[in-house]
Amino acid sequence: MAETVKRLGCPDLDEIADESVDPALLEKIPLSFAKGNLVLPLKRVDGKVLVAFAESKGIFALNDLERLLSAPVTPVLAKKGYILDAINRFYDRLSGSAQEVIDGLNGDSLESIVTEWEEPRDLLELTDEAPIIRLLNSLLFQAVKERASDIHIEPYERIVEVRFRVDGVLYPVLTIQKTIQEAIVSRVKIMSNLDIAEKRLPQDGRSRLLIAGKDIDVRVSIIPTSFGERVVLRLLDRKGGIIDFAHIGCSSEHIEVMESLLSRNSGIILVTGPTGSGKTTTLYGALNRVNSTERNIITVEDPVEYQLKGIGQVQVNPKIGLTFANGLRSILRQDPDVIMVGEIRDTETAEIAIHASLTGHLVLSTLHTNDAPTAVIRLIDMGIEGFLVASSLSAVVAQRLVRVLCNYCKESYDPGVQERSLFNRDIAELWRAVGCERCFNTGYHGRTGIFELLVVDEGINHIILKEPDAARLREYAVSKGMLTLRDDGFEKVSSGVTSLEEVLRVTHTE
Repeated sequence: MAETVKRLGCPDLDEIADESVDPALLEKIPLSFAKGNLVLPLKRVDGKVLVAFAESKGIFALNDLERLLSAPVTPVLAKKGYILDAINRFYDRLSGSAQEVIDGLNGDSLESIVTEWEEPRDLLELTDEAPIIRLLNSLLFQAVKERASDIHIEPYERIVEVRFRVDGVLYPVLTIQKTIQEAIVSRVKIMSNLDIAEKRLPQDGRSRLLIAGKDIDVRVSIIPTSFGERVVLRLLDRKGGIIDFAHIGCSSEHIEVMESLLSRNSGIILVTGPTGSGKTTTLYGALNRVNSTERNIITVEDPVEYQLKGIGQVQVNPKIGLTFANGLRSILRQDPDVIMVGEIRDTETAEIAIHASLTGHLVLSTLHTNDAPTAVIRLIDMGIEGFLVASSLSAVVAQRLVRVLCNYCKESYDPGVQERSLFNRDIAELWRAVGCERCFNTGYHGRTGIFELLVVDEGINHIILKEPDAARLREYAVSKGMLTLRDDGFEKVSSGVTSLEEVLRVTHTE
C-alpha cells in the first residue's frame, strides 16, 4: 500500500513545466485508467513515483498504480478540475498524428470501417479502432490541438488534400491517397447521421464529440464535385464560454458607448461585416451584458452556437417554415424585453425588427455590409422608409478579425517612410511576424477584433432623411470622432498587438 497521503496543498497543474512530467510514466498508465480514477503520474523522486490524484477517487487506485508503475507511489492531492485538464494536456502529446496513421495504413485494413459509437467517447482513448476511424480521429484531434475552426477535405484528380483554417487562414496539413477518399467521406457521414448512399446531392449534418476533454460540436457540409465529395467540418467548442467586449478587442471608449446603448429599452443595434468576422461573438457578448433576471431575452438564430443560461433561444428551421421573419413575429408575443435576430436577410425580417424596436424592444441583429455607413443604406435599399430607419436605428458596429502577433517570436523594426505616412502621428517602431514552434511557424496566435462604431445622432438622422449617402454618413461620423476600421487597426498595430500587413489585408476594400 502507498504511504500516507501527504496534503501538499492544491497545486495548479497548468503551471507544471513540461520537464516536470515524465512521458515514460504516462505510457505505463492507460488513459482510461487515469481518467477513471483521476490520477496522473508526474515523475520519480527518491525511487518513488510522485502521483497527483483527486482524493474522492484516486486514493482507491494507489495499489493498482504501484503495480502498473512497478514502483512505490507518493500521492499528492489536487483538485479534480486540475487533474482532468492535466491528463488531457499531457496525454495528447502521446497521440499519433494523422500523418503517422496514414503511414501505417495498408490495403487490407481500408475495408475496416465500423459503425458510429453508441455514446460520445474521448478520441484520445480510441487508439485501437480501424485505420480509417483512427485517421479521422487524428485529424479531429490535431485540429482541436492547433485551434483550427474548420477542416477541409478536398478531392482532386489523383490526391485528397486536407487543410485546417487557423485564425482565419487555411493551411495544408496532409495529403491522402485517392484510394481511401470514399472511406473517409463515409466515416464522416456515419458520424453526422447522413445518407451514405447519397453521393449526388449536397448534405448537411452535425455531430457532438469529446476531444481531449473538450465538448466539440462538429457541423458537416458535403458537396459533390467532379473529383468526388468535398467535406468541410466546422468545429465549435461548446464550453468555450462567452467572451466579453474587452477580450474581443474593443477599446475602453467603444465599451463605454456600447454599454450606454445596451442600457436603452428600445432601438436597433446592428453588427455588420463579412462571414467569419466575429459578428455572432459580438452579439453574444452584448447579450451577456444585458442578461439579468429582470429582463426577458429571446433570440432567433441559425444556428444556435452557444447555450446561454436564462435566455430563450429559437433555432431557425426553413424546412418547416420557421424562418427569421416567422420566428421573430412569434417571439414578439412572448413579451420580450430584448430580442436578438441572428441575421436580417430580407425586407420582411427588417420590417418586423424595426416595428419591434419602435414598440419598446431592444433589438440586436447583423447585416452583411463592408462598413457601418453602408449598413444604413442597405436597410433603405431593402425597402425600409428613411424615417423608420432614422427613428429606430441606434448604432451600427462594423468589425473585422485580425491575427494577433505571437508574443514569443514577434520582433520590432523601424518603419519606412511609406509605412509612417499611414499613421497620423510619429511611430517609433512597429512589430512583425516571425514564426516559432508555439505558433506553428505562422507568427500569429489567436485573433482580435477591429471596430468601427457609428452612433446615430441628429446629424446622422438628418442625412438619412434628406439625402442618404454612405460617403456623407462616413464623412460626418469621422468628423464626430468615429474611428474607421483601418484607423482602429492602426491603433492595434502601433501597440504591437498585430502587424501592419494584417490590418491592410482585412481592410483592403477601404
